[in-house]
Amino acid sequence: MSSNDIAIRVSNLSKRYEIYDAPGDRLKQFVLPRLRRLAGKNNKQYFREFWALKGVSFEIKKGETIGIIGRNGAGKSTLLQILCSTLAPTGGSVEIRGRVAALLELGAGFNTEFTGRENVYMNASVLGLSKEDIDARFDDIVAFADIGDFIEQPVKTYSSGMYVRLAFAVIAHVNADILIIDEALAVGDVFFQQKCMRFLRTVQNSGGTVVFVSHDTAAVVSLCDKAILLSRDANAVLGKSSEICRRYIEDIYAERIPTETVVQTETIDSFIDQSINRINSESTSVLQGGAQPENLIRITPFRHNADSFGHGGVKIEDVWFEDDSGSRMISVHGGEPVNFCIKVESYQNILWPVIGFMLKDRLGQYIIAEGTDLAFRQHAIKLYKGNTAQVKFSFLMPILFQGEYSINVAVAEGVGDDHIQHHWVNDAMILHSLNCRLVHGICGLQNMSVGMQIFTGSQH
Repeated sequence: MSSNDIAIRVSNLSKRYEIYDAPGDRLKQFVLPRLRRLAGKNNKQYFREFWALKGVSFEIKKGETIGIIGRNGAGKSTLLQILCSTLAPTGGSVEIRGRVAALLELGAGFNTEFTGRENVYMNASVLGLSKEDIDARFDDIVAFADIGDFIEQPVKTYSSGMYVRLAFAVIAHVNADILIIDEALAVGDVFFQQKCMRFLRTVQNSGGTVVFVSHDTAAVVSLCDKAILLSRDANAVLGKSSEICRRYIEDIYAERIPTETVVQTETIDSFIDQSINRINSESTSVLQGGAQPENLIRITPFRHNADSFGHGGVKIEDVWFEDDSGSRMISVHGGEPVNFCIKVESYQNILWPVIGFMLKDRLGQYIIAEGTDLAFRQHAIKLYKGNTAQVKFSFLMPILFQGEYSINVAVAEGVGDDHIQHHWVNDAMILHSLNCRLVHGICGLQNMSVGMQIFTGSQH
């Protein structure tokens, strides 16, 4: 690997903290060892050593997106602070090539007494921008943050979401070569999270280097090419993000076995014996699972002012869910039949109009993407100036993991990938999945029932 391809090089990095049991021990450590040395006595330590990092080494290429994952106390935050030069290491070296922009813990780099405007200028100047550069980008920063008149208020009046909006807006406009992001993104609302994910994808596509720290393995696998696993008991391990996350999950569950499962073995054995006796006494070996919890999904109205782009030959006028009777829906249960409707108006003559939608999770991943292209290609549909068209997609609502989802809608002109985008609306609607039986994954099976058969003795 050429040294010119390296964005970050960490060599044998270590960071030691001194842990004092009492405030007075800190004063003793400052004074008494010097007196003992003057008296020719052996030195004595009044603190305990804690190594947040010890012997960590890795290299990150330019243009890579690297996840850093590890349990609490593994040294993730310490490593980030050292990479950002806000913390000095005890040993080892760090080589950074390029301008670094970082979003660490909430409010880092802000003065709470300053207004949002003042903090933009202060933070951006620390990141290497001149006043002229900041003046030129200030309106874009404010638009990205989307906090309205609060930009003129002291940031101590901000909510946690507003903090993150403004901080991310600044680092998104400094043209950094290396972007370092802690888990602060989880604070923003769904609209801002989707905006941030689109920005991160843009950085990746333009060859920027991203270091992303999270406990969320799904986020790491989705966003990162590779990942680094930090552990207090072993050296840092760099590898494919999917493999590193698998090892991380194995480590978590391996430690839980003796404390949470084995201790209860006698209780579990007793429960199984009682269940088998009951089954035998009832002359049956088949159990049918109970009803599954309903997956309630709230639906927001169409956001007419949502971020959008396109040539404007056709415009999306309305988007909604409706039931089979034509009534608009504000909620639906996963597995129920729904109709998803998109209404468009044509401002010019359009050949081969294509209308579609994309359901995205919180990471901006497309879970479902459907359109009219193949369904109507043989009809050679035309829209003339002044026409309106309404498309209805009928399906069973997916069982969605608990959380927030967004829907993009779009109308284009053309066949397949050879098309002109006339109107693309990001996050046109939001779906709030309020409860779900799923623990992992994204979607669940529809119309599912569960059965179990238990065999005892020679029956199997």
